[in-house]
Amino acid sequence: MLKYQNTAKSLQNRFAAYVKIDTQSDASSVTVPSTAKQKNLGSLLVTELKAMGIADAHLDEYGYVYATIPSNTIKDVPVICFCSHMDTSPDCSGFEVKPIIHTNYQGQDLILPDDPSVVLRMSEHRDLKDQIGNDIITASGTTLLGADNKAGVAEIMEAAAFLIANPEVKHGTIKILFTPDEEIGRGVDHADLQKLGADFAYTIDGETCGSIEDETFSADGAVLKIQGISAHPGFAKGKMESAIKILGDILHALPKDRLSPESTSQKEGFIHPVQVSGSVEQAEAHFIIRDFDDEQLAAHGNELENIVKEVMQYYPGSAYELEIKTQYRNMKKVLDEYPHVLEYGALAIERAGVTVKKQSIRGGTDGSRLSLMGLPCPNIFAGEHAFHGRMEWASVQDMEKAVQTIINLAQIWEEKS
Repeated sequence: MLKYQNTAKSLQNRFAAYVKIDTQSDASSVTVPSTAKQKNLGSLLVTELKAMGIADAHLDEYGYVYATIPSNTIKDVPVICFCSHMDTSPDCSGFEVKPIIHTNYQGQDLILPDDPSVVLRMSEHRDLKDQIGNDIITASGTTLLGADNKAGVAEIMEAAAFLIANPEVKHGTIKILFTPDEEIGRGVDHADLQKLGADFAYTIDGETCGSIEDETFSADGAVLKIQGISAHPGFAKGKMESAIKILGDILHALPKDRLSPESTSQKEGFIHPVQVSGSVEQAEAHFIIRDFDDEQLAAHGNELENIVKEVMQYYPGSAYELEIKTQYRNMKKVLDEYPHVLEYGALAIERAGVTVKKQSIRGGTDGSRLSLMGLPCPNIFAGEHAFHGRMEWASVQDMEKAVQTIINLAQIWEEKS
């Protein structure tokens, strides 16, 4: 069986080129995509896809990249899509990323040169213990790397180049979808699934090599607005009700030993404030609410409102508004109806010579919403680690395994049809 070989280091070269393009999304923006610079990467990807011979590759007005690798088999094979997002997290700068390849890693501390206080230690990054002898890619210490999710983008591009160059590898029609704004929860807001025309999909946006994920958090977002009473501070006695202090009391009243990211793991959910702003008269906080169970998710929202009501009793002249909106839902219920999608994914990982790790995601992917929109879509590893921060890293060898897994999936769907 023909295997993918990264002999010319094309995978890491692609990846390095992509992470140097700043694609940070912006939750405060009302444009689509939220930042125009995401289209810079999209345009490059279209140029590269066309150079491979994929004639229909294009970037639409919303910043999505669509492309089709035509079927090369006489079999009637379901249309499979591979999807990754192009944006990087607003939590950490993605401007002027300088990727560094640490070859033949031997377990040493990796000190990032542009800020020597940023050090990757095996004791703190447990997956590094599996990387002895591999090549580790980091940023330089002042930015994130962007492996979330440009590792997935590079892997899909590399697999596409392989399939185009090796027509003896039989497959059905393969669709490619690269999305903007996934990191701010808008990744498929404007995805045209009718145009995409896929029956099943896989996001390539997972962490540890070998992981396949069929379950995510269900997610809500909440916005709390406090209307206080402003007064001159020199004459405020008995009059002022500071919205800032009210909001501070509410945040202080949130549970600390449960229902917070710092105190939860596995299937436990949380209420997490992610942004605050305000003045004496008005203050505002944004929260994310997460749980694997939809009923528990609703209960967390109710608990947040009960905390707000309890605090507001002490401020009779002030008022609040709390709006809770759906962001995405656990994809497991959908994927359970199509067990072969997960089965083929696991088989593809095994054929890449990797132990399968079936996991749940304490987060979400585009696949969460795609599944609920009618396109069943589990998540496959991309090899990204410590994402959303300056210690983000990826392994070239893990990324190679991800490329082989994508190629294997294309073949398995053809074989099974």
